[in-house]
Amino acid sequence: MGAPQKKIKVLLSKVGFDGHDRGVKIIATVLRDAGMEVVYLGKHQTSESIITAALQEDVEVIGISYLAGQHLNYTPQVVKMMKRSKLSKVLLVAGGVIPREDIPKLKEMGIAEVFPPGTPTSQIVNYIKGKVQPPKE
Repeated sequence: MGAPQKKIKVLLSKVGFDGHDRGVKIIATVLRDAGMEVVYLGKHQTSESIITAALQEDVEVIGISYLAGQHLNYTPQVVKMMKRSKLSKVLLVAGGVIPREDIPKLKEMGIAEVFPPGTPTSQIVNYIKGKVQPPKE
């Protein structure tokens, strides 16, 4: 038998002044149950704290939860910092209360996929597993 395969490592975070984190905590549990390693930074993070943690934790995925309408303000900052920090291979996804008309804008900015309310959790898991290969030992 070979060595056990490493898990896909996902960083989840809230950014800005958004204080609602029930949804992102549910997603953290779902991703853990699906065999991923999850680092949850908590509420009120900055773009800088997210990128610093992504570098320190060596993640394959960054997931940002937006509920307070700040997605168009913070996403460009996060993407710019990811490029500057050479995290271009890290999958960037977003979820939360995001108007459908803003989803194409977010994708143009660099978000790979957006998961609005009502997205089946299995769809999120399958998307990540389809896009990210677990790291080699």
